Formats: sequence, C-alpha cells, structure tokens
Amino acid sequence: MTKDQLYRELNYVNATRESRTKYANLILENPKLLQPLLEILFTVNNKISIRAAWILEFVCKQNIALILPHIGFFISNLSRLRFDSAIRPCAKIVEILIQLFYKKKAPVITEALSISNRAALVEICFDWLITDQKVAVKAYSMSSLYLLGTEFDWIQNELKLNLQRNYSSESAAFKARAKYILQDFGVNVPRCKSKIR
Repeated sequence: MTKDQLYRELNYVNATRESRTKYANLILENPKLLQPLLEILFTVNNKISIRAAWILEFVCKQNIALILPHIGFFISNLSRLRFDSAIRPCAKIVEILIQLFYKKKAPVITEALSISNRAALVEICFDWLITDQKVAVKAYSMSSLYLLGTEFDWIQNELKLNLQRNYSSESAAFKARAKYILQDFGVNVPRCKSKIR
C-alpha cells in the first residue's frame, strides 16, 4: 500500500473503537506503513491528520516498539500539531513512552528514547500544560512531566508551581490529576466541591 492509498483509506476511519482497531491492525500487519502514517499525521492543517493520530494511538497501545525507529521524527514534529483531536492521542503516546521509560524501565524504550528526546518532551509537555489545551492533554502532560522530573529535578518545582497556580481555575478532571501529583509533592490541596446537590 502506498502513502496515497493509505491517505484514501483514512477517509473511512471514524471515531468508533471498531474502526480505529481495524485500521490500527492494518498498520500492525504492515509496519512499513508507519512512516507514511506519521507523514499524514504531521500534515497539520489537514483534518485527516486527526484520523492518523487516532490510528497511531491504537498502534502504540498494541505495539509501542513500532514507533521507536521513527521516534525522532515523531517528537520533533509534535509541536506542529494544531487540532485538539490530533494532540490528545499524541499526548497519550508520549505518556505511554514516558511511563515505560521511567516506571517499567523497558530496555527497548530506554535505548530508543535519548536524553535529547526526553528534553524535547519536557518542552512539549510544558507547552501543552500551559497553553489552551483540552483537559486530557493537560492530564497526560502533567503525568509525563512528573516522571520526567525524577531525572530533570528542576521540573518538579515548575510543575508544582504551575499546578498550584492553576488548580482553582481548572476543571474537576484537571484537579483530580493535579491533586494526585501535588500530594506526591507533599502539598495539601482542598477537596473539590461538588455542584450536585
């Protein structure tokens, strides 16, 4: 299958789990299609990039190793993404990579994710955290930054200050993730008040 054929196939992808799984399996069975998928993902002004991001997330959840030969290309283009629906799956992929690197210490990940890659991810995650992004992107970013902070110690203070500063003005979902992280930093945070009576 060529890149043009893959592009045409992506027109049939919809948001259902069944559809995304079907097209992720196409990539998993044909790993050579991953590079064209990434190229389509980073055609950032084209809404087809959203569908490519959905598929990439499902591929990475099944076999994260497939993205590793392309990790530099993936990371270096993340800041170019514009559509919320493309950023969210990519932020999830970043979180998966970071968790595998720091929590699981998966050898294949520790070999592929260089210090310059990790430093670039710090910048990207902070950018996603402090800009106007959907709550899922912010949650994935703060979790990634928390783990990156175990290596880059300056991150912890910046992350803690950012979460404390924005805690009261953010959504309940943001507060839930932030509270978990702030408590690990030893910061007491107020309980979220429910608006349901």
